[in-house]
Amino acid sequence: NIIVGNKKMLEQYTIQLDGAEIDNKLNINSSVYVAIEKQLAGIYHISDTIADTSADAIKKLKEMHLSVYMLTGDNKAAAESIAEKVGIENVITDVLPAGKAKVIKDLQAKGKIVAMVGDGINDSPALAQANLGIAIGSGTDIAIETADITLIKNNIMGISQAINLSYKTLRTIKQNLFWAFIYNIIGIPVAAFGLLNPMFAAAAMALSSVSVVSNSLRLKRAKI
Repeated sequence: NIIVGNKKMLEQYTIQLDGAEIDNKLNINSSVYVAIEKQLAGIYHISDTIADTSADAIKKLKEMHLSVYMLTGDNKAAAESIAEKVGIENVITDVLPAGKAKVIKDLQAKGKIVAMVGDGINDSPALAQANLGIAIGSGTDIAIETADITLIKNNIMGISQAINLSYKTLRTIKQNLFWAFIYNIIGIPVAAFGLLNPMFAAAAMALSSVSVVSNSLRLKRAKI
């Protein structure tokens, strides 16, 4: 009988670790335990490689006045080591897939609007629970299917870019509605009193459409 898993899994099978994690330096990694016939046989120490753009991406999100959280199934020491390098203060560790969704639900209960970024099968419940689910293009199919937005490039700098583009798009929609309504607010009363020449009305209608389309085309030059 061979069991491979984390510390909690070994405890479920009543396997004694006998002080196996006494080296603090190794504790900065995620630990995978191997037990044979209920006896600890070995430990794999695994550490994540931080993407070159991660720290800059987190900094950009903070500049947008967004709170950044790390939700991970890794142990506390490993997670905090990574979080410190990329500048994340809010770290929640040893979280199961259902636990990630619960954390998001708790934040939503406090009135927070939550965006979740993930790429794995285990992230799917959290992606579904979040107000906005963002999947990495290189992630699993179920994560991509569950998310609202998929970043085609494997680069989390796209998170801030997507949010910025969303802000600009929403602002453009509001501007377009203003111009569409202003023409009608002015034109309808004038027409009601019989003071509006049909040719001017047609010209105003065309100008309204042109102004809305021209304003929307500015998004092509938007800096995100």
